[in-house]
Amino acid sequence: MVDVTMSATGGRRAGFGRLAVLGLQHVLVMYTGCVTVPLVFGAAAGLDAATIAVLINADLLVAGVVTMIQGAGVGRFLGVRMPVMAGAAFTAVTPMILIAGEYGLQAVYGSMLAAGVFGLLVAYPFAKAVRFFPPLVSGVVITVVGLALIGVGVNLVVGNDPGAADHAAPSRLALAAFVVLVILLVARFGRGFLAQTGVLLGLLAGTAVAVPLGLVDFSAARAADWIGISAPFHFGAPEFPAVAVLSMCVVMLVLFAESTADLIAVAELTGKRLTTADMARGLAADGFSGVLGGVMNAFLDTVFAQNVGLVTMTKVRSRHVATVAGGILVLLGLVPRLGALVAGLPQPVVGAAGLVMFATVAAVGVSTLRKVDFDGTHNLLIVAVSIGVGMAPEVAPDLYSRFPAGVGIVLGSPVTSATLLAFCLNLVFNGGGSRRDTGPVPVPVPVPVPVPVPVSEGRRETPAGRAGA
Repeated sequence: MVDVTMSATGGRRAGFGRLAVLGLQHVLVMYTGCVTVPLVFGAAAGLDAATIAVLINADLLVAGVVTMIQGAGVGRFLGVRMPVMAGAAFTAVTPMILIAGEYGLQAVYGSMLAAGVFGLLVAYPFAKAVRFFPPLVSGVVITVVGLALIGVGVNLVVGNDPGAADHAAPSRLALAAFVVLVILLVARFGRGFLAQTGVLLGLLAGTAVAVPLGLVDFSAARAADWIGISAPFHFGAPEFPAVAVLSMCVVMLVLFAESTADLIAVAELTGKRLTTADMARGLAADGFSGVLGGVMNAFLDTVFAQNVGLVTMTKVRSRHVATVAGGILVLLGLVPRLGALVAGLPQPVVGAAGLVMFATVAAVGVSTLRKVDFDGTHNLLIVAVSIGVGMAPEVAPDLYSRFPAGVGIVLGSPVTSATLLAFCLNLVFNGGGSRRDTGPVPVPVPVPVPVPVPVSEGRRETPAGRAGA
């Protein structure tokens, strides 16, 4: 049995097998959210199942590497050394879809790579200037991210081709409704860890029902290898259109704001004093995900909020658990057949699960805005204008069609336009803060209580013993 230190004091140790169980619990909580991003992006970009499978495996691989970096750290440069999980960010999906439509996939990954370098360079300055992204700004951004992606989920349900025979067919809508119903039933009647698997169970149940409807195609999975790794720059040499790079750099700042809130939350849970240098290393890991993702055909990663909730509920606060969980993700990313199997899920099933998850993101944004002081301030106007202008392209897709293509990429993305507007208006009206709000606050995550997995028997845990090493 291999023993691994589980606490800062070194007084509590657990075998590798137990760490693997705890790490697997984290992977199960975040897995569906992580693979939904390549599924949604791949479908919206018109990619075939085999190519989407490549994205899924690359996504898991990069998320695993970044998670291991966050847990174990890399010198004085990368990793916050806390129990956090990294995964593909929904925030980047809409800008990536727009860039793919205008410039192609080589530009998507070129701009991601450039944004990753940008993230590495600005991680420390952002950590010192975090007050410029208070809940007023981060709440608007998170809300718009969720609202903008709802349309992507709905399009997957009804079908992206209006001329197709099964477009908006009652069978597709009924299948999507069934998936949502399963998710609701699991949330309502599930107990413990089962309650956390509602989306995963909805995907499985929906796929089972879709088989007799002829909506399931696992031929790519049967042809895929068991072991392998996606080739770097799968879509060709990266390209760097200026407006695409600018758009992805804005997305990187949004991810920094999201991760900051979650890192603060985990630091409070573990009792760790989070210094500016700690925060900068955690954010730099997000930036590194852009560099690695741009090379390996993956996605920008951020700290997953649902795993923050899992730490809250299980009271297991060792960073070594996250490191092992990252290793599990890496192993999953090296199994192409698994990626192809997930890529074969029916679009109405994926769209229904995505619809629930995207709407949940919007709800978390609304919850964040509850922390803003609206009395006697201009904050309500800032929220209204930022969301209204940001969401305008979703209602009128041709809003910026008569402008240069670059304008459409930046302003046509609700995420980038709402972020820029909320940030600038907050500076104008509040000078950076928002009255009582001086910085990002932990995002509330409504996570049902999972099954706690004990780390040791017969010994009472102390706050010092629970803190991450």
